[in-house]
Amino acid sequence: MEYMNQSFPHHFILIGLSTDPHIQPLLFITFLLMYIFTVLGNVLIIIMVRISTQLQTPMYFFLSNLSLIDLCFSTTIVPKLLINTLSEDKSISFLGCAAQMYFHLALGGTECIILSIMAYDRYIAICNPLCYHATMNMRLCVILSAVTWIFNFLNSIFYAVITFQLPYCRSNQVNHYFCEMPPLFRLSCKDTLWNEIAVYISAAIVGFCAFVLTLLSYVQIISTIFKMHSTNGRKKAFSTCTSHLCVVSLYYGTIVFMYLRPRGSYSVERDRIVSILYTAVTPMFNPIIYSIRNNEVKGTLKKILFRRTQLQSDVQ
Repeated sequence: MEYMNQSFPHHFILIGLSTDPHIQPLLFITFLLMYIFTVLGNVLIIIMVRISTQLQTPMYFFLSNLSLIDLCFSTTIVPKLLINTLSEDKSISFLGCAAQMYFHLALGGTECIILSIMAYDRYIAICNPLCYHATMNMRLCVILSAVTWIFNFLNSIFYAVITFQLPYCRSNQVNHYFCEMPPLFRLSCKDTLWNEIAVYISAAIVGFCAFVLTLLSYVQIISTIFKMHSTNGRKKAFSTCTSHLCVVSLYYGTIVFMYLRPRGSYSVERDRIVSILYTAVTPMFNPIIYSIRNNEVKGTLKKILFRRTQLQSDVQ
């Protein structure tokens, strides 16, 4: 690796997913298609929630928040990845790298809490249905959403500061396809143990609390479902939260594997694969999971497509 004299480089070099020129066009096409599906799927969810009166509920309000997060999350990472995959210049400015990491962490933290709020929403709807409309009113939903976004965007300043105040005198070559804390820590000529401890503590406060709220909500939900006497009632109740449970499992599984593990267990190739899951795959699959598993979303989509077909036939 190229050693440097300066502590704060003007730019970093993103090594990317592969240096093999034969694989790069395939990677470009794959991630371009994934990004297109991500944009179309999440924009469609946001539009459906916005225009459909049937979807004007707390559950779909938070689903539109989740779609907005996934859209921004993927846009923070994938366009730069696409450019670097085919370009000989794989550099990113110091400020650009800091901004990429900042938005990636802020949006990731926001998604974490939004998922826990969605779990709590399902808990109230299934376990205390008579109190649902009084508890989960739209005013409270807007406040919870706004506080979540503001808190995480402020909290991520801490991550950015403890990462980019490090002296990067080993190299400016980031062995990754975007600016993320673990590979950046490995470029510093300073021992980053305390930085990593600070990250774990801060992440535990946010991530662990959100995870516990999600877990407790689903423990109560599953317990309530099993106590139902009606088979149809159990199926209906379970169908309202299976989509969210799939998304939660995929999201937390990759995040925990990436960040909450011993220092000596890092592997460059494995980190890239795991990062792909939550930066490109999960944002693409979230709207698909909710569309396939949710009858109300499918019904609204059919109505929109039917109206569009009818309008086109009227014009002709």
